[in-house]
Amino acid sequence: MKESVRIGIVGSKFAADFHADSYRRHPRAELVAVAAIDNLEPFAKTWNIPATYSDYRRMLSEEQLDLVSVCVPNFLHAEVTLAAAEAGCDILCEKPLATTSADARGMRDTCRKRGVRLFYGEDWCFSPALRRAREIVEEGGIGRPLYIKAKECHNGTHSPFAKDKRTCGGGSLVHLGIHPVGWALHLLGDSGANKVVEVVGLCTGGLNDNFVHHDNSGEDFGLGVMHFENGEYCLVEGNYITIGGMDDKVEIYGTEGVIKTDLTFGSPLSVYSRPGYEYCIEKAETTAGWTRPAVDEFLNLGYVDELAYVVNCILENRAPDYWAGGDLGVACIEIIEAMYQSNTTRKAVQGRWG
Repeated sequence: MKESVRIGIVGSKFAADFHADSYRRHPRAELVAVAAIDNLEPFAKTWNIPATYSDYRRMLSEEQLDLVSVCVPNFLHAEVTLAAAEAGCDILCEKPLATTSADARGMRDTCRKRGVRLFYGEDWCFSPALRRAREIVEEGGIGRPLYIKAKECHNGTHSPFAKDKRTCGGGSLVHLGIHPVGWALHLLGDSGANKVVEVVGLCTGGLNDNFVHHDNSGEDFGLGVMHFENGEYCLVEGNYITIGGMDDKVEIYGTEGVIKTDLTFGSPLSVYSRPGYEYCIEKAETTAGWTRPAVDEFLNLGYVDELAYVVNCILENRAPDYWAGGDLGVACIEIIEAMYQSNTTRKAVQGRWG
């Protein structure tokens, strides 16, 4: 067994921060290098990363890395993943796996050919609350699941790459709604055995056809319905029109009960503040008045356990499970593409995804 896992991060902004924070909590994860085109030195100093590179390809050639965390804008996921695979590194790629299903399949297939592991960064599969919900479902606590309603929503992205559907792959549906898509496949998909056979999508039109964000070429509001071959339905939502902080909720309806989970506003803390304070939850515009501040946001959303799982797989030389690997990432982007197709045609799209 390896003594430690040597890790390089590509990227230095939001996703890179929670990757670095989570790796630092694992005693056998070693952050050895980071590559980025801006914010490089401040990021490396914050996380005490010894080697910095302005070119990630130099990092791949000069460092002896076991794992590469891909934390760059969506349109660069495929490029960086393929380069890391060619360098013989295992890869953890943030969501979505790519901006197109063709690129996603190419990433997965190249990693298989090169004999490296491709991990897909769906943190919801590792959220403590959602893992407990899954356990209750599996023991029959709510009978047979019939319907899931799940959403990730907030007041909009600040990234210029996420605002442009060419570099994002779409808008709020692919950027936010992909979380509930991935988790529904994890809960109901039975590791790919229970396929999604029909999807419907409805979105705003981008730019002046958006509700609020007229500078976003992708949609600022999106809904999708997934119909599984075993009969279950799942309604997913991703929007940029929700003010007051990031709102992540999951409801599971079964023949014998209901589970309701609040990932972002379910804090055990209630605070009333006249002047406000530094931080409550992601995307909260104010901390004045009554708030529910996160206790450990990265842990609650699943990042800490997700990255620990990746490190442990490498230490133990294990392949990722379906719900943490490239197959899930491919299925997610294929389903999102089908939702966009349905939105365009105003018809349901049939297929087999999962």
